[in-house]
Amino acid sequence: MSNVNRQLRLFATIPPAVGASDYRAVVRDAAKAAESAGMFGALVYSDNHTVDPWLVAQEVITATEAFEPLIALQPIYSHPSTIAKIVASYAHVYGRRICLNLVAGGVRGDLTALNDETEHDRRYARLTEYTSLILRLLTDTEPVTFGGEFYRVRDLTLHPRMPQDLLPGLYMSGSSTAGRKAGEEIGAISVRYPSPREAVAEIDESAPRSGGVRIGIIARDTDDEAWTVAHRRFPRTRAGRIQQMLIRGLSDSHWFEQLSTEDEFPGGPESPYWMGPFLTSATYCPYLVGSHDKVEAEIARYVSAGCRDFVLDTAHEESDYAAYTESFDRVLARQPLA
Repeated sequence: MSNVNRQLRLFATIPPAVGASDYRAVVRDAAKAAESAGMFGALVYSDNHTVDPWLVAQEVITATEAFEPLIALQPIYSHPSTIAKIVASYAHVYGRRICLNLVAGGVRGDLTALNDETEHDRRYARLTEYTSLILRLLTDTEPVTFGGEFYRVRDLTLHPRMPQDLLPGLYMSGSSTAGRKAGEEIGAISVRYPSPREAVAEIDESAPRSGGVRIGIIARDTDDEAWTVAHRRFPRTRAGRIQQMLIRGLSDSHWFEQLSTEDEFPGGPESPYWMGPFLTSATYCPYLVGSHDKVEAEIARYVSAGCRDFVLDTAHEESDYAAYTESFDRVLARQPLA
């Protein structure tokens, strides 16, 4: 059993529902396997094309003992009082904590379909106000009156009351100036999609234990073995590249634009950093591919820079979960944290 969660928080990613004939079983099996491997929780996606994330979170909770769903939360989908009630209800019914992955943007077509024309930086201002009201409702002992630009309530009381030891963990996806500012105001852990040249510098700007990265990992005994697996899982396709270019044109996300300008191997031929799956629209984060020593040396750079939270890409096999935690265990064995 991994001991990594004593020092780091590793999140898996719940697989999407695409092609699943029994999605409930997919969710439960992924959550149980990730928790059994020693992971802390799992990211649950939320957009116009996915299963409701709160229903997925319920399956994650009932399938596990202490695993924490990390739910992508976009203000356009629910009023903040609704979210506060759901979070408090999970705590009341299951005695479990929810983590929130705060998201300001998305594919422009999804936002337009919901008649949301709010421009980029204003969405982060809205997200800050949104989260602030959720936290007020979860923590204030008196009825809440809130007069913001985007949300207003008067003498609103949350029922059931929220146990203060189960307040949600807050994470913020965003690499723009507006995104970083919003994360600081809310007190959320900033999750980046790092480039090989900038990752350490970006995390160093954050306070200790405040940085997180979103990345995929494929590590094997040798580079050749790892790359064989990588190319089998993420074959290069022209259709995928065209799809990525279309998504880029529909997104105003700073991190997506930044990563879209990277080469396939931006760290050079000896670096494990690989943009192939992102550039062919197979997934939405960079990958580290190579021998255990090479991949773990790169992970160690993030840990040395203060990163304590890792949101890992969707596993392709159940054995991937144990492989993830084993890699981080070896990093910590060589590089114990204070």
